[in-house]
Amino acid sequence: MSFIVKVPTNSVRIFSGTNRWMNMPNRSRTSSSAMIPHCSISAPAIQTLRKSVSNIPIMVNGCTGKMGKAVIQAADSAGLNIVPVSFGSEEESGTTVEVCGKQITVRGPSERERALLSLFEENPNLIVVDYTVPAAVNDNAELYCRVGVPFVMGTTGGDRDLLYKTVEDSEVYAVISPQMGKQVVAFLAAMEIMAEQFPGAFAGYSLQVMESHQASKVDTSGTAKAVISCFQKLGVSFDMDQIQMIRDPKQQIEMVGVPEEHISGHAFHLYHLTSPDETVSFEFQHNVCGRSIYAEGTVDAVLFLAKKVQSRDDKRLYNMIDVLREGNMR
Repeated sequence: MSFIVKVPTNSVRIFSGTNRWMNMPNRSRTSSSAMIPHCSISAPAIQTLRKSVSNIPIMVNGCTGKMGKAVIQAADSAGLNIVPVSFGSEEESGTTVEVCGKQITVRGPSERERALLSLFEENPNLIVVDYTVPAAVNDNAELYCRVGVPFVMGTTGGDRDLLYKTVEDSEVYAVISPQMGKQVVAFLAAMEIMAEQFPGAFAGYSLQVMESHQASKVDTSGTAKAVISCFQKLGVSFDMDQIQMIRDPKQQIEMVGVPEEHISGHAFHLYHLTSPDETVSFEFQHNVCGRSIYAEGTVDAVLFLAKKVQSRDDKRLYNMIDVLREGNMR
């Protein structure tokens, strides 16, 4: 994983109308550094955590996808109890997928509710992890809430306002976040703090945003949208449809610099700010290769949610910043 926050002193990389990088001189001589919050957990607490995780059954929906498989692998390594059923498409219904030596049966949309009710009855402390598709986000969340099963929603897209309202109205415990990578979430938290404490600090600045993901990701990056919303609070005028989405593998290798072996699984983001007179520029960049960072963060979210359910916490709806603040990460 690459994580960079920088203010260039001799050159600035910007987007051109033809989606190519250009080098332009930068007259500023400003420098900056960023501190990312660090959370830790003591050794005794880790041992206690390991003893308790085997009692947490999880259902990973979307097990045929790369993200679903990565979560199952991380959950298995952590000692979680993975139930042998998963939601999938109608075409996948009835098929069996082997992940980490476990045989998982896929249930299609018409079988979802019956399958979930049965699993929840057999496993009353069940937690669902959702890495399906954007079009299924709201229907799946409505089902989880109707059945009353706690869930971690890692799938992006869907109607997010409706998603939050569905959970709030049901009082089901849930962690919902468009970004499960803990270190990236820490960066988002820092951005939110800056936006809250220094509103309008970047008023008048122009913003260019590029995000590159594997071609199978059809929606715009939820992380990019979250960062942009912070910049908007800081005074920057920017419409979400101005985000430069890159899904072409050739452009990703030649223009963005994605390693060829990670074309099928990466998340590169670049935010470039320029002052009105073009004498000052800021560049924020975070690059992720592979899916392990998200899978590990998802497992931490499951452990966090299980603790909240067990303690009957008054708060029911959480995000990954709440998970980081708790500090109980492996």
